[in-house]
Amino acid sequence: MDRAGIVHENFLKRVAAHDFPDGSAARRDVPQEKMVEVFRAQCLSRQLDRTSRAMQKAGQGYYTIGSSGHEGMAAVAESLHPTDMAFLHYRDAAFQIQRAAQVPGQTPAWDILLSFAASRDDPISGGRHKVLGSKALNIPPQTSTIASHMPKAVGAAYSIGLARRLKPDQSRLPHDAVVMCSFGDASTNHSTAQGAINAACWSSYQSVPMPLLLVCEDNGIGISTPTPEGWIAANFAHRPGLRYFACNGLDMTETLAVAGAAAAYVRRHRKPAFLHLRTIRLYGHAGSDVEATYRSPQAIAADEANDPLLHSVRLMHERQACAPQEALEIYQNAGTQCTRLAAQAVTRPRLKTSEDVAASLIPPARQVVPSNGPDASERDALFGSDLRTMAEPQPMGRLISWALADLMLEHGEVIVAGEDVGRKGGVYGATQKLQARFGPDRVIDTLLDEQSILGLALGLAHNGFVPIPEIQFLAYLHNAEDQLRGEAATLSFFSDGQFTNPMVLRIAGLGYQKGFGGHFHNDNSLAVLRDIPGLVIACPSNGADAAMMLREAVRLAREEQRVVVFIEPIALYPMRDLHVAGDGGWLHHYPAPDQRIALGDVGVVGDGTDIALVSYGNGRYLSEKAAKVLAEQGVGTRVIDIRWLAPQPDAAILAATQDCASVLIVDECRRTGSQSEALLSLFTEAGRTRVARLTAEDCFIATGPAYAATLPSVEGIVSAALGLAQGAS
Repeated sequence: MDRAGIVHENFLKRVAAHDFPDGSAARRDVPQEKMVEVFRAQCLSRQLDRTSRAMQKAGQGYYTIGSSGHEGMAAVAESLHPTDMAFLHYRDAAFQIQRAAQVPGQTPAWDILLSFAASRDDPISGGRHKVLGSKALNIPPQTSTIASHMPKAVGAAYSIGLARRLKPDQSRLPHDAVVMCSFGDASTNHSTAQGAINAACWSSYQSVPMPLLLVCEDNGIGISTPTPEGWIAANFAHRPGLRYFACNGLDMTETLAVAGAAAAYVRRHRKPAFLHLRTIRLYGHAGSDVEATYRSPQAIAADEANDPLLHSVRLMHERQACAPQEALEIYQNAGTQCTRLAAQAVTRPRLKTSEDVAASLIPPARQVVPSNGPDASERDALFGSDLRTMAEPQPMGRLISWALADLMLEHGEVIVAGEDVGRKGGVYGATQKLQARFGPDRVIDTLLDEQSILGLALGLAHNGFVPIPEIQFLAYLHNAEDQLRGEAATLSFFSDGQFTNPMVLRIAGLGYQKGFGGHFHNDNSLAVLRDIPGLVIACPSNGADAAMMLREAVRLAREEQRVVVFIEPIALYPMRDLHVAGDGGWLHHYPAPDQRIALGDVGVVGDGTDIALVSYGNGRYLSEKAAKVLAEQGVGTRVIDIRWLAPQPDAAILAATQDCASVLIVDECRRTGSQSEALLSLFTEAGRTRVARLTAEDCFIATGPAYAATLPSVEGIVSAALGLAQGAS
């Protein structure tokens, strides 16, 4: 018999014999009927765990990380409101079941069993993953992550006060709501958890409203690695700005009282609290985990003897809320219900095709308040003397700043956030004057932590805002990339389009900065972004395009709920000249506020048919310089700026180059993992034979005079293009 069967048989025998583990006396301030209600949720959670293992054994279930030992979370759910957003640890079935009891019309057993069965009828993921979550219960789905949901919980908590002041049309959390985020003791050691908790404390320390309840479910072990005794309390009991609460999660009455006090503190004071909930883990980590290989039989038996369901029966018996025999009937009825429903759940249809699986990758469009553009009189007042400057051609950095201002004026739900974006105006001045114009609520100077910056954006998006977070340099994204891959881009996918976190992430990056930076401030790899499904990646090459593409990016986020990454080439921020000093060839007029470049539209310069130079960003700038040299040598050239890197505008690229004899791909990113690979595949699969690519070397960038030594150059483009053109003649 496996451990789940042993725990089950022990429960039946011990309850029948009134053989209960020792523990504190039941609290008298918890209503008897509430104890029974919580116990029902605990029993259903336990029986669902047992059923999931039976389903897997029969080849009809696909998930066995259970909640057994963590049934105390049902009491935490009872201490909160259904309107409080909950970001759950994967062992929190009892929480979802108890919350379902607070909302009419819910069927938690059926819903979770459909998820175990990977049925397309699963009301949260549509059969894509076993996740806890429910739109009706205000529980966004989480996968089996390690603390990656914590930064967005901090952001969501911050958004509540912000929404009260700014009133976004799509806001979903009431002004008195709190956000609950639960996680395991082992997860607290992850840098993501430490950063998120630090961000919450950092905000609270400055009296910034942060109604966040952090619930640490401490079962004393992370898969096979024990958590040192006392480690959680030592870490979190005395954090500045964070109130610490602790309780025995095996005791439902103590948990109801302490969790209620913690929730009340957060709701009243709008400050974060840390609830240290001591639990146990039964059955090991998952169905495939053989706990006996790393824990002693004595330790396993001790946890099993301390079964929280046995404690619950003892407490109810003490309070005369429910006799042991009645408790056994509740438990057995829950098991009968799960067996019956599971037999039906495994017959429900499952996803079959790639189209089925990918159907929720792109979020659904939503209804938004229509806009006719920024008000003319408000715009005059906002820009003031800048309006005269707009009449003259300007570099990219200034045009991006104006575009941001216009977008913020037009859409009150747009929030700019990041390190140094406010008073400093950004490292390169792209957010200059925005905080003075719109105030610190809408232009937020964050702490120095990329995970927290993206988490803030994710949380704001959960509550109706359209955030535009900024990462200062492309290389810094690697500190927080999982917030895009594991959270932002997957939310629509795992919620069947029910939950979304639209945003436009601005990142200053790429190479060609003279005399500054090296490999951190000149990072020429986009590979980490290119393989994230559903992500939109934009990379403008000049100021006019940047302004119009940024407007499209915000439209995509606001109306189509997309996650957009907007790469801004640092070297082109101040660029003024194209061919010779003083020609002003890379300055552009600011486009009228209603002008956009639609997703998938490519840029075409020239009508030569000898060769097409296909590029983006700095590569477009270099290609235009090279095109002039090539024209002087009699080579008719066309420069194609693809602009949108994902989804790659294949049809538009092929159409723009179809009458060109040769194609040279100019990619400033590294040869391995760069856009050039996708472009080369596109042309090859389309039957084009005269195609080559010029890329950066697979090397980091140096500081100083050799800053461009590993990157494509005008001379290199001309040489490669001539070789192609001559070979085609």
